[in-house]
Amino acid sequence: MRFVDEARILVRSGHGGRGCVSFRREKYIPKGGPDGGDGGAGGDVIVRASSRLLTLYDYRHQSVQEAENGRPGGGSMCFGRAGAPKIVEVPVGTLVFEETEDGEVLLADLASDGQEIVVARGGRGGKGNAHFKSATMRTPRFAQPGEPGEEKRLRLELKVFADAGLLGLPNAGKSTFLSRISAARPKIAPYPFTTLTPQLGVVEHPAGARMVVADIPGLVEGAHAGVGLGHTFLRHVERTRFLVHLAAAPDVEGEDPGAVFAMLNEELRLFDATLAQKPQLLVVNKIDLLDASARARLAQALSAAGISALFMSALDGEGVEAVVAAMWAMLETAEASAVASNPDSEGKGDGRLA
Repeated sequence: MRFVDEARILVRSGHGGRGCVSFRREKYIPKGGPDGGDGGAGGDVIVRASSRLLTLYDYRHQSVQEAENGRPGGGSMCFGRAGAPKIVEVPVGTLVFEETEDGEVLLADLASDGQEIVVARGGRGGKGNAHFKSATMRTPRFAQPGEPGEEKRLRLELKVFADAGLLGLPNAGKSTFLSRISAARPKIAPYPFTTLTPQLGVVEHPAGARMVVADIPGLVEGAHAGVGLGHTFLRHVERTRFLVHLAAAPDVEGEDPGAVFAMLNEELRLFDATLAQKPQLLVVNKIDLLDASARARLAQALSAAGISALFMSALDGEGVEAVVAAMWAMLETAEASAVASNPDSEGKGDGRLA
């Protein structure tokens, strides 16, 4: 199964147009010289990042991308028109790999809106016979053919840019939470793996600031080795500033209330040790399924285990405002830390959605 955050495409740049063999034929000029024009250059294939796009879905059905061929030259020194380039728009955060016989080669990491790379250059147009006239060759009867374009196989891999990543087991309530705090409308259903692609939502602050939140599809034990949706989506965690780790209240109840949090943190560590070091906000969701006494026992058990967590019900809204407030505080801390570590980056864009 191929997911929409990865696509393989074949790109072909345009062939150059052929040069023209032509001679002047005008009244009273019986021996006109060569006047064949050059052919036009073939169009390039350009991959460009665009903040308008969120997934690579379109390229599952449009796997061949071709630029226009250059037009041939004509007589009377008419030059052929250059072929139009093919612009392949991809979401910000897309990695472009070329697939070769020796493996993959990373061509570009398109991390900002408008960033682009020429992945296949169009062939040069051929020269017309007017280029080859000389004192010793007054009637050249040949011209150059256009050069062929390039053909490459590319793999596009999207790593979502977001401030906060919603992490948790399948059916932890991440999609419901995202739909409550933003205008995003991810698929919500009472069965596992309803989210098959990372969903983005933008949370608006009353002061005008924005926070991009990514709903990372549910992960299970063994995800680092490809179990469930596996490492296909773990890589999206790499480009988040901090994580909001959601666990459903029924999954936290038991002898070891921190086991769920610990298990997914271990999956992060096994996939990439730096991921487990990202700042995390622990949240127990679906408290609407517990009565008052069960909530009190769960809070006491988490406290005894040294786990500091917020409680909420994304379904009915209880506790959601407190969680969002904590997320804003974490974002402010993350941005201050980024500026402190790189003062030159203050005020500059970093490729995130805004």
